[in-house]
Amino acid sequence: MHPDHSRYANFTSRARLEKSVNSLLGLVEGITIDCAINQSEIAFLNLWLSEHADVSDRHPYNELVPVVQAAVADGVLTREEHDDIVWLCERLRSTEYFDETTADLQRLHAILGGIVSDGQITEAELEGLSGWLTDHEHLRTCWPYDEIDSLIVGVMNDRKIDDHEHALLKSFFSEFVAIMDDRTINRPIVSDGTNIIGLCAVCPEIEFTSSTFCFTGASSRYTRSELAATVERLGGTFAPNVTKGIKYLVIGADGNPCWAYACYGRKVEKAVQLRKSGVRVLIIHENDFHDAVADAGQRLA
Repeated sequence: MHPDHSRYANFTSRARLEKSVNSLLGLVEGITIDCAINQSEIAFLNLWLSEHADVSDRHPYNELVPVVQAAVADGVLTREEHDDIVWLCERLRSTEYFDETTADLQRLHAILGGIVSDGQITEAELEGLSGWLTDHEHLRTCWPYDEIDSLIVGVMNDRKIDDHEHALLKSFFSEFVAIMDDRTINRPIVSDGTNIIGLCAVCPEIEFTSSTFCFTGASSRYTRSELAATVERLGGTFAPNVTKGIKYLVIGADGNPCWAYACYGRKVEKAVQLRKSGVRVLIIHENDFHDAVADAGQRLA
């Protein structure tokens, strides 16, 4: 675990447990949403088992892990095995640490990861996902529900997924692979004529002078104080929280295992809300930030 995360881990251990149960539930739903399953999707479940091997003797994993292990042992996930896992996950879920909206968004993220786990997205999977969205309309207006719904409607208008649409779907869904808790966004989505709004700006123009920066997640290269000092050295200012006054929110490449979702947390959620309300907030990946720092250093030299 990254040192920046350790001080939060003790306070979020139960919440991270809840998140992993929600993610398993969504993962199983995602890989079976087209009523079929292949070896790549089975491998994804085995990856979940691998990631939780060190806690398999703790509740609730001591109940979950044997059920999942038995289900995938023969390389096939039957409908009965699927129903057993979903039933157990549903009973192990609670709203003690996450409200219903957050828990179901975690589930949606994992469904997307399950759908894309074999590298192929089919019309049947989109139809199943569309049905799930209809059954969970309480998530409407919550990112990324609206964007997913809009994308499905656009793609399925002719009832076929062409190569360009498949590439866009695969890129978007891949951002929500929820196995690795410290995963963060590294392939921002390009709207390209659709209504999809990716989190991170593509090739952003970053100006430091008189601009306010906020950081979230962790960096493997610099501490938070070093990042703030870099911004100030180049003429900008640092803010600890997301407000209407910030211009850039930088997502650290190492993410944060304590985030409620697979690839973002409270600060990103707040920035997305501000952006939807009309406030111009650019969300940028740490790699683009470092590139801009290097460019600014050359100009100052």
